[in-house]
Amino acid sequence: MPRINEAFLNLKASYLFAEVKRRTQAHRDAHPGVRLIDLGIGDVTLPLPEVVVQALVEATREQARAETLRGYGPYVGYEFLRAEIATHDFGSRGVKLGADEIFVSDGGKSDAANIQELFALDAVVALMAPAYPVYADANVMAGRSGPAEASGRSPGFVYLPCTAENDFQPELPDRHVDLIYLCYPNNTSGIPSSRTRSTRSRERARWPSSHAASRRTPASPGCAWPTPWCRARCRGGPGPGTR
Repeated sequence: MPRINEAFLNLKASYLFAEVKRRTQAHRDAHPGVRLIDLGIGDVTLPLPEVVVQALVEATREQARAETLRGYGPYVGYEFLRAEIATHDFGSRGVKLGADEIFVSDGGKSDAANIQELFALDAVVALMAPAYPVYADANVMAGRSGPAEASGRSPGFVYLPCTAENDFQPELPDRHVDLIYLCYPNNTSGIPSSRTRSTRSRERARWPSSHAASRRTPASPGCAWPTPWCRARCRGGPGPGTR
């Protein structure tokens, strides 16, 4: 008889955003005259612009005509879309990339959940606290967390507290870890990693990453890792020592 993955039993009873919504609504019900600025969930607040609506309409009409009907697309994404991304998202910022260097996935959340499958089950995971739920939940379901404690935290994780005192930029762990999940700009404060902390993180990591949407200030680089390796990659070339 097949056995279930018992790590699922370590998931919290309620999804974080569902609990945020429940508490928000409870506050509104208890204080009907108070205007609440909700920073809990990154939901949309403005309608789609007309150009987007028209593009959606035209794409739908293409599916209604035999000569323009599209079925399953290429697994890396349509070439015309990847070419547009290379031109407008990267080329306009001085980064030279070819369409064959771009992969269109089904979203960042599934990518964040799936990347942990590349690593061994005994990998030690460090999470910013609070953390975006998928970072924790994916590793819980993989079996790296252990049963949750009364506080809601998992004994198998190393937590990096994000507080006003450290400007929501926690120190890197002072013990061995294999995976560190860093979320910048910070959710929900919007604070990007400072240049100093970015450099420390890059030096600690074996593989770099970057966040193209970071706010750019003299102390906060647009590239998350302001090192020769990252600068070379942001210019579209290989980093020093890269094979």
